[in-house]
Amino acid sequence: MNSSHSKLTDGGLHHISIDTHDTILDVGCGGGRTVAQLADIAKQGKVYGIDHSGESVAASKKYVTQYITLGRVEILHGSVSQLPFPNNMFDLVTAVETHFWWTNLPGDMREIFRVLKPGGTLIFIAEIYKGATTTAAKFAEKYAARARMTLLSVDEHREHFTNAGYSNVQVIEERDKAWICALGRKPIANS
Repeated sequence: MNSSHSKLTDGGLHHISIDTHDTILDVGCGGGRTVAQLADIAKQGKVYGIDHSGESVAASKKYVTQYITLGRVEILHGSVSQLPFPNNMFDLVTAVETHFWWTNLPGDMREIFRVLKPGGTLIFIAEIYKGATTTAAKFAEKYAARARMTLLSVDEHREHFTNAGYSNVQVIEERDKAWICALGRKPIANS
């Protein structure tokens, strides 16, 4: 996971700004590379990783041991459907190659919305989506239902973000690679 998704992750993260003091959550932290990358940027903040797989939690913990020792990273076993965090905690939530596996995408996006601070950003980064033209993406789309994946088109990504309450929604395609990056912000309430 760490090596196969590295270019995709790097490409997606360049679409957002990350502050050194940010508190960040990586949903579906897999092998831990994204968590480490985020911790390298948010040097005075804290990065959390969560994954439903115990194996991924163990792999992530091993990969980011130095950051855990410094108190800058925490890796948890859990579900995006019931995040073990208080409201308005995170400046940024990332989800790399994972949102198409979520069993309740609308509800899970609202759960992330709950833990985002006003003005915070949710970003989805993926290398397959509905309507992509690469061979791998077409294969994934053909067998998505069997694999229990929900692949979204560009417009469906935008619609899911908007319906969950996010503003400033952007969907960026790199058609030649079949990469997609979808992001939105939790609105800042008027005072």
